[in-house]
Amino acid sequence: MQNAISGAMLLLKLASLYFLVVALFALKKPKPIPRANPNMRFACVIAARNEERVIGGLIESLLRQTYPKALFDIYVMPNNCTDHTALAAIRAGAQVLRPEGEIRCKGDALHEVFETLLKKDYDAFCVFDADNFVDPAFLSRMNDAFCAGAKAAKGAMRVKNPEDSPLCACYGLYFTCFDFFFSRARMNCGLSSKLVGTGFAVHRSVLEESHGWNSVTIAEDAEFAAYLAETGTRVWFVPEAVTYDEAPTSVLVSLRQRRRWSSGVMDVAQARLGGLACGVFDEGGLRALDMLAMLTQPFCQAASFFLGCALVLVQPNTAQTIALLPLGLAGGFFAMTMFACLLSKIQGGRYNWRAILLFPLFMASWLPLNLVSLLFRTRVWREIEHGKPAIPAVKRQLFQKAEF
Repeated sequence: MQNAISGAMLLLKLASLYFLVVALFALKKPKPIPRANPNMRFACVIAARNEERVIGGLIESLLRQTYPKALFDIYVMPNNCTDHTALAAIRAGAQVLRPEGEIRCKGDALHEVFETLLKKDYDAFCVFDADNFVDPAFLSRMNDAFCAGAKAAKGAMRVKNPEDSPLCACYGLYFTCFDFFFSRARMNCGLSSKLVGTGFAVHRSVLEESHGWNSVTIAEDAEFAAYLAETGTRVWFVPEAVTYDEAPTSVLVSLRQRRRWSSGVMDVAQARLGGLACGVFDEGGLRALDMLAMLTQPFCQAASFFLGCALVLVQPNTAQTIALLPLGLAGGFFAMTMFACLLSKIQGGRYNWRAILLFPLFMASWLPLNLVSLLFRTRVWREIEHGKPAIPAVKRQLFQKAEF
């Protein structure tokens, strides 16, 4: 029994080693995307539910783009709203699309949006969350990527409100981790950037081939990324196309939000497992294999926990192993703290010691979230209350060049 458990643990460690090897490609300086004259016609898409308080800031940031205003339009689809989101969007300068069918999640809203907009003459579509701010050069840099041959592209992410609480700053470190060690690393070795639910762009040809947006899970971004991996479509990382996302200030809200993310990724893994497995030997190739590895990470983390507990129980020196557990936890905390220092340095020392010391706990909290999601999957979107507008913090970052 002990040998079987140890063998399974070894396999899971080898899977983790894969992520470490890929992450090392982040150390290579990426080849810059050449500048291009404005050419692409963009539609900026926002699915919004009770976002009256924040949506004006996003639309204002889009209207301040350095890209020619004649080459982009802003569309908002309010859905299931009990406030005045639609009126706020119109007053800010966006066009409003009214849903015609039942909207259960963001994926349903995007399905209706693209069903309408694919009939118009846009070259590409950018998707944002209503609580974002967007760097003035976002569309210009996305134009560069599409003119250079991209079919899908993901920009860098920052936190809009890093000074609201150490928890918000932890989100900033987390975003930096994914931008640098996932997206930049994968861009450098020919894989796909990690596509998350905001600040990404898709060429119309991709949506035409997929017959629009057809996600069915609450993790519509991961599901679409899985489709792209199955078909071998590469997601480019565009580090200078920056989106600022609002982080929750409440620990309970954060746990609820990340549990939804975890549950959604698990649903996508189950729904797309067969397609990705076929894609490994077809059009997807290594990109499909890489996506399989990412989608199965929550399951692997949960399995590592259960196997680790089982290994402790079957060992003859269980008491000694348990006694050494605090030492192992202390070592892990120190290592993750040093990693947080590195992430802060990548962002120019932007995050303070409180966020750095909290970051190991933030990352460790993914384990219970994955365990709970494994046993009790959530498929319900719950409204996240927005804090005060974080304009001063954003303005200090907004015109800074991305460090990637």
